[in-house]
Parts: sequence; C-alpha cells; structure tokens
Amino acid sequence: QVQLVESGGGLVQAGGSLRLSCTASGQTRTGYNMGWFRQAPGKEREFVAVMSWKGVNRYYSDSVKGRFTISGDNAKNTRYLQMNSLKPDDTAVYYCAATSGLTLIDIKSENEYTYWGQGTQVTVSS
Repeated sequence: QVQLVESGGGLVQAGGSLRLSCTASGQTRTGYNMGWFRQAPGKEREFVAVMSWKGVNRYYSDSVKGRFTISGDNAKNTRYLQMNSLKPDDTAVYYCAATSGLTLIDIKSENEYTYWGQGTQVTVSS
C-alpha cells in the first residue's frame, strides 16, 4: 500500500502565499506521477496541477496557471505546490494524488489517480 500525506494548509489573506507538501510512503517505488486536486464547498473535486514521474512535464489548470508552481523530489517521492497570489476562490480542501502507472493520459480525471491523501484545508480570506 502507498500512503500520501499532505501538509502545509492554513489560513491566509488574499494575495498571500502558502506551500503544500505531499510525500508518498509505504510500499513505494521511485517515481510516481503526483499532483494536486482541490474541492471547494458544494463543488466537485477539480484538477489543479500534476508533475510527471521524471519531473519533466508539469501541467496546470487554467485557474491556477501563473500563480501556482508544482515541484518535487522524485527520489523522495515528494511534491510541493507553491501557491502565490491566492484568491478567496482558491479556498478548498487540497488533495495530493498519485498514479500507479508511469504514463499520464487524462490528467484532469480523478480516475487517472490511484492513491489519494487525506486532504489539507486552504482558506483564503478577502
């Protein structure tokens, strides 16, 4: 089993920054496509960003492009999400997710990801 543990959420004012971290542990191998989804109250969970297992490819949703940056340490199976210029609309529970395979096909689909973290709350006040 693979466990994903997130940290770094919290409360921040609009325009501020936060950095989320996610580490895979358990029966892991080196290298997962890992990324982030988020779910705001009353809304469906949506894709935020993903970084391929080699770290070469990074994809972002249009709503966060230019403000959020995904990075990571593949040897440590860790991903970071640096969130800048935060807006109240970014308020959500953020989930780390990882694929079991090495290919990325439908990056925005939850079905692409096998492993999920428990989520961390990000609240942006206006």
